[in-house]
Amino acid sequence: MVTAINGYTLARNGALLLAGTMLSGVPVWAQVAPAGAAPAAQARSGPPRAQAAAPASVPTTPVAAPVSQTLIKTLRVEGSQRIEPETVLSYTKLRVGIPYTAETLDQALKDLQASDLFADYSIAGVEDGNIVLRIRENPIINRVILEGNKALKADKITKEIKLAPRQIFTRTAVRQDIARIIELYRRQGRFAAVVDPKMVNLDQNRVDVVFEISEGPKSKVRQINILGNEVFSDDKIRGQMATKQARLFRLLSSATSYDQDRLSYDQQKLRQFYLTEGYADFRVTSAVAELTPDKKDFIITYVVEEGKRYKFGDVTVDSQIRDFDNKKLASTLPLKKGEWYNAKLVEDSVDNLSQTAGLFGYAFTEVNPEFQKDVDTLTMGINFNIAEAKRTYVERVEINGNSQTQDKVVRREIRLAEGDAFNSFQVKRSQDRINSLGYFQDKMEIKQTPGSAPDRVILETNLEERSTGELQLSAGYSSLERFIIQANITQRNFRGKGQELRAGVNYSSYSKSIELGFTEPYLFDKNIALGGDIFRRDYNSFNYVGNDRQTTYSQVSTGFQIRAGVPLTEFWSLSGRYGLSYDEVGLDQASYFTNGVCDPLKAGRYLCEALGNRWTSSIGYSLIYDTLNSRLRPTAGQRFSFSQDFAGLGGDVKYIRTRAEGSKFWNLGSGFIGSIIAEGGYIHSLEKSRGEGVDRVRITDRFYLGEPQFRGFDIRGVGPRVLRQQYVTAADGTQTVVTDRNQIVDDALGGRAYYLARAEIEIPLGSGARELGLRPTIYAQIGSLFGITKPLPTAVFPTSVDAAGNVTVLPINTPLFDSAGRQLYFNTYTPTGATETAQRATTCQAGYSDTLGGACSGAEANVIATSAIAPFKETFLGNSPRPRLSVGIGVNWNSPFGPLRIDLAKAILTQPGDDPKLITFNVGTQF
Repeated sequence: MVTAINGYTLARNGALLLAGTMLSGVPVWAQVAPAGAAPAAQARSGPPRAQAAAPASVPTTPVAAPVSQTLIKTLRVEGSQRIEPETVLSYTKLRVGIPYTAETLDQALKDLQASDLFADYSIAGVEDGNIVLRIRENPIINRVILEGNKALKADKITKEIKLAPRQIFTRTAVRQDIARIIELYRRQGRFAAVVDPKMVNLDQNRVDVVFEISEGPKSKVRQINILGNEVFSDDKIRGQMATKQARLFRLLSSATSYDQDRLSYDQQKLRQFYLTEGYADFRVTSAVAELTPDKKDFIITYVVEEGKRYKFGDVTVDSQIRDFDNKKLASTLPLKKGEWYNAKLVEDSVDNLSQTAGLFGYAFTEVNPEFQKDVDTLTMGINFNIAEAKRTYVERVEINGNSQTQDKVVRREIRLAEGDAFNSFQVKRSQDRINSLGYFQDKMEIKQTPGSAPDRVILETNLEERSTGELQLSAGYSSLERFIIQANITQRNFRGKGQELRAGVNYSSYSKSIELGFTEPYLFDKNIALGGDIFRRDYNSFNYVGNDRQTTYSQVSTGFQIRAGVPLTEFWSLSGRYGLSYDEVGLDQASYFTNGVCDPLKAGRYLCEALGNRWTSSIGYSLIYDTLNSRLRPTAGQRFSFSQDFAGLGGDVKYIRTRAEGSKFWNLGSGFIGSIIAEGGYIHSLEKSRGEGVDRVRITDRFYLGEPQFRGFDIRGVGPRVLRQQYVTAADGTQTVVTDRNQIVDDALGGRAYYLARAEIEIPLGSGARELGLRPTIYAQIGSLFGITKPLPTAVFPTSVDAAGNVTVLPINTPLFDSAGRQLYFNTYTPTGATETAQRATTCQAGYSDTLGGACSGAEANVIATSAIAPFKETFLGNSPRPRLSVGIGVNWNSPFGPLRIDLAKAILTQPGDDPKLITFNVGTQF
């Protein structure tokens, strides 16, 4: 009998099963005797034993050939449970009726081993031809357990490995999974990671596979050495690399981890850097990354050859397309003879020529730069060869991936139709317009594929839809509005037709609103937008006394607006609107009224003038120029709008409000986005004079400037204002005004004119920060608000002068009246049982009546009842066009509990009266 056994330890508490484990049968052959001879002693497998960490390949003991061939009389399988016997036999070449030899049986054992399905296997019945294959199947996996993994979550590992519950356990899969886990850790920079596999035997031929993981420290790049550089310093070269040296200030950076792919990328970055500086012969001769003995850090060494620096030689264009003028094309290229060679300019020139060809309808034009390097003169001549091509036409436009959005919503944004001459500019414009819709994932590109003929092109638009419905139920806190409760629902692609439907309710300590709106961008499938809004807004204006926010006037606006817009050209559009609103402006009577009338001494003359109810009927238009590549998050392009609103088409208010806005965005490279945004406005009243010191434009219709538009200043913290300072009397009797800004009443009055500009750079972050939705920016802002009539003083307080010449400002006594408008007096009397006199109000000039307005009894003269207003000083400030300037940094974060923005801005230039503010934030509401 011939027997081979493949065994391994199946201890219940877990026997060692290391990465290199290779458990296979060791055939032990008995001498096959001639026919009729006594059978040889049978070699059987011993008990299972523990295996080495990485056993060598299975040795095969040479076996003497049988004296004569024997035919297989019978063939059967013993020990199969899940696997059918016929399946087991199919892995071998043994069949009933064929002769067998030692080599035949040895090959059968090797075939069973190669199947990787069996734990033990042996062959019996060699003597008489009744062959029996005895097998023991590999166990079924009950669980796969990961232990010790912290840096990598279990779900990230399990989806990468092959072993899983209810699968057949194989040693090959174990080895592959170990290698895969180690690779995952190496990609995280953990090169000291060790995976120790163990197996726990269970009943019913089941096992638990345990991967014990020792993650080890994250391997950092301790040092980057540069050898062979003479022109540029080590620091300059390191600055071009994606990999950075581990330093304390880069504690949170992922660029300090070693990555083999990043090593190759850095070599390309170095070559690109040198080629842009004119070193056309530059090359990296070697790049070696050495792991320190403790496996904690890497030391990377680059050996470079810089070579000589070249300048551009003759730059020519050789076009096989007869429509092009070679000399004119060459003159438009950014390459100029005599300037330092720059490979980036060469790439840009190829793109420019390809785009130019695309503008003329040649979709698949090949532009091949031919270099003539002269090592003697150190010049690089370039000839751009434009291959002959046929004018291309659009065969068809394919739109894929839009399961919800209707085809026509996408097609109406595409500037080319079937049969049109191809135009690369129109393709790019179509791509930008589709991205601006906001219905699809970012960076969608229209692919150009060859059509059915050489002069045909297929425009393939592959879309990936995103959610366009937004439901926001939030509560938050804002430095502007204090506590906020907000409920908004918006569908920007209603019914897949591109329509926008929105409804919102907002409630805070100082404002309340409800709004409903609808917009149809293509009315009756024509390029005409029509929309409307209805609203009710309840707003409380305020000022600050110290850190306390005091409500001043309230404004309740109820109304609607109808909008319409049409495009004039590809980039110009015109929109018009009509709005009607009813404004109710009031003051708290208990705080600011005296005798039923607004008291300027309490409220201020400017607030009393704002009171009243009025209708505003206005019509307006906007002229817009827009080339932005995205309306949501632009990175290139510009936008300009000019708008005017005329109020006076009926109603009580008459004015012309003019505004202009402009913005420009640049992609600065490496993820940096630069922008300049400017705006300004002026409102001109069409009403008659409302009195001396009263501005014709009402306080509720003026412009205001401050947080959040002008960061670095408090809300309404810029522009004309009145500061009210109370007089205080010192211990020596001298009188002064309060100078602490926290104790001064500050009323912002708004302005007729304003301007505001901001220069901003968005800073790119790593992939982890981008996934969190973090977008930091640095910026500088300049602006001003001005242009109103100086208000008259609220009051002139009486004064007195003592013997030393000190002037004292005295309070103003205001007569008091009852609800019927009758003059009140104070009657002095002595209450029953009391020894001291007291005062009581009465309408009697002399004597007293138990009821106000009743018959008076007595002849004693009474004193006129008055209310004393403490003296104060009013100062009008801030009405100046001089610029205010602030610089700062800000972070936008799409946090799990709502959008958040934090700004740290410092006011550099201010004018008297301005309210600077260093830190502002907003949570739980849109900004």
